[in-house]
Amino acid sequence: MSAPAPMPPALPAGARHYSSSPHFTEITTPAKLTELHRTKPGVWGRLVVDQGTLIFVEPDPWGTEQRVGAGETVIIVPERPHRVALDGPVRFLIEFYRE
Repeated sequence: MSAPAPMPPALPAGARHYSSSPHFTEITTPAKLTELHRTKPGVWGRLVVDQGTLIFVEPDPWGTEQRVGAGETVIIVPERPHRVALDGPVRFLIEFYRE
């Protein structure tokens, strides 16, 4: 069995912000974010949690579940399947970047 793919600590050099989602809460989070999905080729995401916590999930072969709390971020790699799991009250957004 291979080791989980490491989560990148930062966006790649030269990545440029081009869009952001609205802020979501445990009530307003679209179902598509809690279902497995992926970004388009060349599109990176940055999940930013402002309040509360959620769980960022990358299924096999990575099998990663990461609890993300207020003030923390997660970098979302292009085309890598992922979803979020809600864990109580939360407020977050997603920033989108292109290389």
